Amino acid sequence: MDQLSPYCEVYSRAIEILGRRWTGAILRALMAGRSRFNDIAHTVPGLSDRLLSERLKELEAEGLVVRTVTPCTPVRVEYSLTEAGNALVPVVWSVAKWAEAWLPVRESRTA
Repeated sequence: MDQLSPYCEVYSRAIEILGRRWTGAILRALMAGRSRFNDIAHTVPGLSDRLLSERLKELEAEGLVVRTVTPCTPVRVEYSLTEAGNALVPVVWSVAKWAEAWLPVRESRTA
């Protein structure tokens, strides 16, 4: 493995983008293919519509997600990964495999 410097501005920016709450879950949901807003919302438990909308806008601004509007009645809005977003698929899979191997499963709490 190549030697990494202790600090890299580009790496830090990438981690800030990917480390935002819900971003990883949204990217993973979009790995299944083009999705509508409500499909993503139903795939990610606990994610509010407000935060989903905010994260999708951020991911679109970063060039990771594209929003496609189909003019029909009613208007159809779908989200999908861009080429840059698809390049994160191996990263998401690596994190998923790491999590399965190293993170304990939490018991669900019901009150």
